[in-house]
Amino acid sequence: MDRPQLPLNALRAFEAASRHLNLTRAAIELCVTQAALSHQIRGLEERLGVRLFRRVPRGLVLTEEGIMLAPVLTRSFDEMSDTLDRFAAGHYHETINLGVVNSFATEWLIPRIADFHRLHPSIDLRIHTNNNRVDLAGEGLDLAIRFGDGSWHGAAAIRLMSGAMTAVCSPELATRLRRVEDLLSASLLRSYRASEWERWFSMHDLPAPQLRGPVFDTSLAIAEMAARGNGVGLVPAALFSAWVETGRLVRPFRAELAAGDYWLTRLHANPDTAGQVAFADWIAATVSGSE
Repeated sequence: MDRPQLPLNALRAFEAASRHLNLTRAAIELCVTQAALSHQIRGLEERLGVRLFRRVPRGLVLTEEGIMLAPVLTRSFDEMSDTLDRFAAGHYHETINLGVVNSFATEWLIPRIADFHRLHPSIDLRIHTNNNRVDLAGEGLDLAIRFGDGSWHGAAAIRLMSGAMTAVCSPELATRLRRVEDLLSASLLRSYRASEWERWFSMHDLPAPQLRGPVFDTSLAIAEMAARGNGVGLVPAALFSAWVETGRLVRPFRAELAAGDYWLTRLHANPDTAGQVAFADWIAATVSGSE
């Protein structure tokens, strides 16, 4: 069955008039005469069988039917305009809103993101950092890189890399840590994931000491505190290997605590776009190449 042809000129005329509530200003915006604009709106009203405006001494007032129709048309025309703006030099520019755990963004993604832009210049990647508390739908995110077990309600997840934790400290402090038992008398830096140190000591058959001091919501802050000699922290080994290689941090013990992994996630309800598939393929290949 053929769809009825939409009266686009008439809809555009009504949308402009609904914003200005003045036929003269709406006609100027659309570069038409006021008579032509009025004719388009009358034709639309006849087609719909309703009045969309009421004339008042100071201009126009929307009827109830006009109030219902106007915002729908404004959103639709805005979306069409935004989409058309994404075409430049013969290419479609897609925007991807990506949520990223702060430490992953700083220590892994940012050093490599220029490569993605070089390979996909028509994809505009907008990065929103967080501390692993993220709401894909509520924050308008297309994708999110997060830390955990890969199980989030309503989300598909692709594993990227291990998030196993390792103990780190400054080179000076490392000279005083000969055995794991020495950690019992050291200053231990606390994450908002309160059970990490308890699980670390349990892994070595030791009771966990009572933790004191500030609580940090990002591994980046813990790593910086440890590098400055303020204690021993648990951070993802894969993210902070460069700090160890350059000597900013030392791993006094080789043991790693399996605490979770990093995952690329998206909502099941949202279909993949070409840009999102390109980013997923790129990050999977880049992670594989860096391991």
